[in-house]
Amino acid sequence: MTNMRRAEYPVEPIFVDRWSTRSYDGQSMPESDLFSILEAARWAPSAYNIQPWRFIYAHREDESWNTFLDLLDPFNKEWAKNASALIFVISDSIMPGDGDRADHPSRCHSFDSGAAWAQLALQATAQGYHAHAMAGIYFDKIKQELSVPDRFRVEIAVAVGKRSEALALSDSEVEQETPSLRKPIREIAFSGAFTG
Repeated sequence: MTNMRRAEYPVEPIFVDRWSTRSYDGQSMPESDLFSILEAARWAPSAYNIQPWRFIYAHREDESWNTFLDLLDPFNKEWAKNASALIFVISDSIMPGDGDRADHPSRCHSFDSGAAWAQLALQATAQGYHAHAMAGIYFDKIKQELSVPDRFRVEIAVAVGKRSEALALSDSEVEQETPSLRKPIREIAFSGAFTG
């Protein structure tokens, strides 16, 4: 498969090379590989260095694998079952106090956790894996099944694994099994005021 994406301005190749496959090879991955991917996420920037992200994961050989799969909607479960690991990204919605200030709701916990997801995805790419984030998940059920405290928000699920060229996907999924394009800079960046 050829990646037809091209950057409008110079960027590191990994930003263009990263994309979200649905065709995984069903192989296990070493725990050290997964921890390197999570380590990259750990170093994401966050407001006041609060680091609100948390990761709950399962390897395909784990006892919890089927539980994790059952927390995905049927469409995502069908292809994600061939991933090597599943990760739920959650974020702490409370900004801890500092002695002079009481705990209070955070306005940027989801934003900061998105930065951690991006670093996770780029590290996966650097290691020869693909990471695919999914919003088609059972948010309330995840909180219950995985004992997520009330103050934490379930953000997204992520499938990680090596891409299979065999494409064990439905016809409609095969059509989408290619790196997607991006809107041009002029449609997303505005000088002085919003003009979109």
